[in-house]
Amino acid sequence: MAAAVKGAILAVDNDASFQDQAEIWKYMLNFGDSMALKCAVELRLPDILHSADGPMTLSEIAAAIPDAPSPQASHLFRVLRLLVRRKIFTSQEDKVSGETLYGPTKLSSWLLHEPAPTSDSDSSIMTLAPMLISENHPWHANPWHKLSEFIREGGLAPLEKELGCLQFDFAAKNPLYNKLLNNAMACTARITIRTLLSHCGDDLFNGIGSVVDVGGGTGRFISEIVKSYPHIKGINFDRPHVISTAPAYPGVTHAIPEKGGKVIIVDIVVEADGKGVFDDTCVVFDVLMLAHNTGGKERTEKEWKSLLDQSGFPRYKITKIPALQSVIEAYPN
Repeated sequence: MAAAVKGAILAVDNDASFQDQAEIWKYMLNFGDSMALKCAVELRLPDILHSADGPMTLSEIAAAIPDAPSPQASHLFRVLRLLVRRKIFTSQEDKVSGETLYGPTKLSSWLLHEPAPTSDSDSSIMTLAPMLISENHPWHANPWHKLSEFIREGGLAPLEKELGCLQFDFAAKNPLYNKLLNNAMACTARITIRTLLSHCGDDLFNGIGSVVDVGGGTGRFISEIVKSYPHIKGINFDRPHVISTAPAYPGVTHAIPEKGGKVIIVDIVVEADGKGVFDDTCVVFDVLMLAHNTGGKERTEKEWKSLLDQSGFPRYKITKIPALQSVIEAYPN
């Protein structure tokens, strides 16, 4: 033990060790970035800055925060300072007044609140705000503290152990949780389907008469397909408590899926050593699944192949698109 401590003391004397130490500090406090983003979304800071006619002062931003009878500008400044450093917002000094002026960026546009979904609404805003709120809600954040216990003892996943039942059973009983989960799934579905349609939509859907979205949530994903390919009959298939909150979409019905045809899977394909833009996030998502869903996981291509073989789909094709997920086309014997 003494030798190990001595080694650690000696190690801090070199530049490489300083870098290693800084790296551990960064990983240790990464949750601060998530919480600052959550704070910004809850205060609607991206909406305030994107809707303004130009850069805003600290006092102007504070005054524009909704439902804030006594906004604390000094506290807000410290959150903004971090998010400017993370390039979520910009800052510059006003040459006349000397005050700091804040502005939006392309990154902050991904944190805008979306309009309430309706059957006739384009809902064109692509945002990750509902997913950010969901993943940083205490319901989803607290179970991470039980991950080591889960590895030691097994049983239900930490989230489901904390909820006292399986995740989707809890959603069926708790309308607030159901809404939180559905909103998060809907926002990511919109991003993925629009990317999918623009990159390989014709290859996937030309010549197909009907598409069933199994586990389709509130129907956002299948509605985008039908909108782009009106000849397709869209069927959204999910649990009753999910379907009950789904808006009506033209060309989309709710029914039990039929047999036959090919299976199109839009999901993560893990590449542990991958260098792609989303490869690191895919590996993190797999650990998230470990914490949230008993038996849940993200799969490598080898694991997908095995699962498809066992399910009677020995032929498959994986297409990468500029999104977190890939497109997997699976064909029966």
